[in-house]
Amino acid sequence: MRKILSSLLATVLMITAVAAAVAEITPGRQAELIYLLRQDCGSCHGMRLSGGLGPALLPERMQLWEVNQLAATILQGRPGTPMPPWQPFLTDQEAVWLATQLQQGIQP
Repeated sequence: MRKILSSLLATVLMITAVAAAVAEITPGRQAELIYLLRQDCGSCHGMRLSGGLGPALLPERMQLWEVNQLAATILQGRPGTPMPPWQPFLTDQEAVWLATQLQQGIQP
């Protein structure tokens, strides 16, 4: 029972953090992040994010991971692969926002 409650609390905290992250990012910055995603990420993941040098970033694939896992990959990159860390350019909240957008799907 204690494990279930701990898991439930962790889930609630994560949802709260995602909601707060989205609330803090202005519409102008959101547009900049979508541009970065399409242009910079798209240069490796395909301009339609359907794959290229890097794997596809389509919703059905992104939903296999938790938002915080995707955000960590965005921020820290993947050592030993061409995926660079974006932490110098993005805040934690922006990475969570981008990960959420990837799970929901980016409109062409």
